[in-house]
Amino acid sequence: AGSPYQYLAVQRTGVRQSVGLIQLNRPQALNALCEGLMQELRRALEALENDPQVGAIVITGSQKAFAAGADIKEMQNKTFQECYSSGFLAGWDKVSTVRKPIIAAVNGYALGGGCELAMMCDIIYAGEKAQFGQPEILLGTIPGAGGTQRLTRAVGKSLAMEMVLTGDRISA
Repeated sequence: AGSPYQYLAVQRTGVRQSVGLIQLNRPQALNALCEGLMQELRRALEALENDPQVGAIVITGSQKAFAAGADIKEMQNKTFQECYSSGFLAGWDKVSTVRKPIIAAVNGYALGGGCELAMMCDIIYAGEKAQFGQPEILLGTIPGAGGTQRLTRAVGKSLAMEMVLTGDRISA
């Protein structure tokens, strides 16, 4: 039958199989967050949240990229009206509503939507090669999934403004 997921690898792990592990799996796109991946992520989170054997959830990517952001190719031709009327980005906050603790295990790029995804988690463990950033300004836009608010709470107003207004990255 194969995996029920195209863009994720989902399993239970740990000594008692009590940790839900979600690995973003779009290596050719540096785990860019397309609508299909986000739908699968919501499904996986719901399944793990409803599994009484799972006590915590870990979301991770690869050594090269946790998630390099929203899939720009998927959204580049959408107008504001199309995004607004279709509920574009609706449901991206599912991570922040799960009642079980969620840990982001980040190595490589966590940029734009990927940085926002990590910040929605309860805890972030960052590897030595982790790079966090909100580079949307370089494309003429701003973070759209709560990044400006969460980043300010995480790193303070001054650094958040610098990151959002310049597109500069920070390391772990």
